[in-house]
Amino acid sequence: MKHHIDPKVDCVFKAILGSIENRNLLINFLNAILSEELSSPITYVEIINPYNDKEFLDDKLSIVDVKARDKKEQIYQIEIQLLNHKNLPERMVYTWADIYSEQLKNSDKYFKLKPTYSIWLLAENLLKKDKAYLHDYKLRDKQGQTLAIHGGIWLIELQKFAADDVINNQQRWLKFFQDAESFDENNLPSWMHTKEMEQAMTTLQRFSEKEVDYHAYQARQNFLRVQNSFLEDRDEALQREEIAVQAKNEAVQEKNEALEEVERLKALLAQKDLH
Repeated sequence: MKHHIDPKVDCVFKAILGSIENRNLLINFLNAILSEELSSPITYVEIINPYNDKEFLDDKLSIVDVKARDKKEQIYQIEIQLLNHKNLPERMVYTWADIYSEQLKNSDKYFKLKPTYSIWLLAENLLKKDKAYLHDYKLRDKQGQTLAIHGGIWLIELQKFAADDVINNQQRWLKFFQDAESFDENNLPSWMHTKEMEQAMTTLQRFSEKEVDYHAYQARQNFLRVQNSFLEDRDEALQREEIAVQAKNEAVQEKNEALEEVERLKALLAQKDLH
């Protein structure tokens, strides 16, 4: 390729899984990630917010997740996250709950609610002490009993994924998002020789070869760098503020303890004077 393209950059990610011409890739990806969850494979999806290359040239704040609906009216949301931030878990839960609740309009009955699946791919590790690369979160009790079979949140940490031999579609997709930036399109790994993987690689080539698409890619990268710097600065400022507040609280506590000690000593002296 003329330029190396990272499929984890959100505009590229959405072009791969969220464009109408790549709808078969989205179906393949969803079946690969949710194979153990779905009662039957997905055969059709309607992309609710399809990729539009112009939106990334004209609007740096474009919505870049992928939303789709299948024949059963089940809803799917897929998002890539390059850098973690302080309240990412809360954002994941809120996003799922928001998409799930949006199904009901005024006076709609609860039986109309359909399962909603939220899939997050993280380029950085979030669960530092856990070695598993994939987790699914649902409404369950302590015994593992599910309250309602209405989807959940799938969390995939790409840094933790490792496979010496790629043998299934889930591994293909995760390996693709991990390493495709460095691939030579004329000498692809053997596991990449499937219709879907070669089609995904073609999308990377388009961003690499076409000046307009590469401009969109560069513009998005620059925006993400600025955004990430802002988030880092904000988190550092919040951390400094938390440290300052903690230090102030500790100082107030020490002062109160000192005053209490003074009062205690005064009381002891008063007792001695009485004797």
